[in-house]
Amino acid sequence: MEMERAIEFPHTHMDRRPRKRQRLGWDVAPQAPKAQVGIFCGQEVGNVTSFASSRAPSDHTSSSLFVKGVARNGSPPWREDDKDGHFMFALGENITSRYKIHSKMGEGTFGQVLECWDRERKEMVAIKIVRGIKKYREAAMIEVEVLQQLGKHDKGGNRCVQIRNWFDYRNHICIVFEKLGPSLYDFLRKNNYRSFPIDLVRDIGRQLLECVAFMHDLQLIHTDLKPENILLVSSEHVKVPDYKVSSRSPKDGSYFKRVPKSSAIKVIDFGSTTYDRQDQNYIVSTRHYRAPEVILGLGWSYPCDVWSVGCILVELCSVRLAILTTLVLVEMVDSRGGFIEAEFFGQGEALFQTHENLEHLAMMERVLGPLPQHMLKRVDRHSEKYVRRGKLDWPEETTEDSGVPRTMTESSPSTKLVAISNQIDENDLRGG
Repeated sequence: MEMERAIEFPHTHMDRRPRKRQRLGWDVAPQAPKAQVGIFCGQEVGNVTSFASSRAPSDHTSSSLFVKGVARNGSPPWREDDKDGHFMFALGENITSRYKIHSKMGEGTFGQVLECWDRERKEMVAIKIVRGIKKYREAAMIEVEVLQQLGKHDKGGNRCVQIRNWFDYRNHICIVFEKLGPSLYDFLRKNNYRSFPIDLVRDIGRQLLECVAFMHDLQLIHTDLKPENILLVSSEHVKVPDYKVSSRSPKDGSYFKRVPKSSAIKVIDFGSTTYDRQDQNYIVSTRHYRAPEVILGLGWSYPCDVWSVGCILVELCSVRLAILTTLVLVEMVDSRGGFIEAEFFGQGEALFQTHENLEHLAMMERVLGPLPQHMLKRVDRHSEKYVRRGKLDWPEETTEDSGVPRTMTESSPSTKLVAISNQIDENDLRGG
């Protein structure tokens, strides 16, 4: 028979005599010493994080929970994880007696995120269920520690996602978060990669920089800022006419795009967050948001987060400008000899849309000018091949058989930035 247990802090007053196990679940907290109050297995986030009350359920509350359905809402039968260590589940099942699985919100290399109903708090929450593999479990515990540190200083929960609880369930670290809206990336994708209004991008940028400054004051570096890790607080949106796009709407001649009702955001995914230390020179950040010092092996610190923010803001302004073929009208002859008007949407592009180091650095030079000599002189042995005679070894012109991935084109980063600059200037002149 399955044995559920809190690994970090076992119950100290458990009756260990052989008997049929009662399904009390995890809602009844262990009688822990005061020194252990805070975030720990199977209990609410306490004084350490200031997210929720640390008061354990009273005897009356515990009894009520049992009567109202803790016993009825026990965990499902044990299932083996899949071959990659992902938690196996079915909609409607429970994760402990407290959380009921409502839907799957997403999946990544770390594991899965499930939307669950919290029976105790009477609200929907997002539970990150980490793969049952040692390295992912260890990374999850680091994330819990970082969230604990952030919560201790961010009492209002205004900058970073709030942790509600965490526990170890069937060899999976489960982190319970407040439920937020979609990521900026998902919103853009569902909106056919149309750019955000400039004023909205400014507001998002202000919040992002406040978040980064807040983390840096705590000597924490996020290292993986990207649109996927920035969530809108609300899922609500409004539809507004997009007059810059050709339209064939039969009603009012305008083409509509979606805009978030609220610009409020929160940063998530602190699994790669690290404290500032000397000689950090391993690779961090997702490719398109990676700073030059990371690529060149020079070591990195707080500025790598700021670089990522800049790349993100350009992307939010320019996703439609960056894909010059976003809206393509094609006339196709159908089987009856008539014409069909079709619309094709390209994929959104980041500012530096490449997967190759040398080309990435060349794009940076096209936008910002030559890389500083003090950087090129200190490149590590892995990056020496990118530098020749004190300059980046990137030819001004290339041919198809030159071996260089590609040259800068009309959709280069500098072209995108010029278009964005003009757009911002026009917006300012209109007083928008």
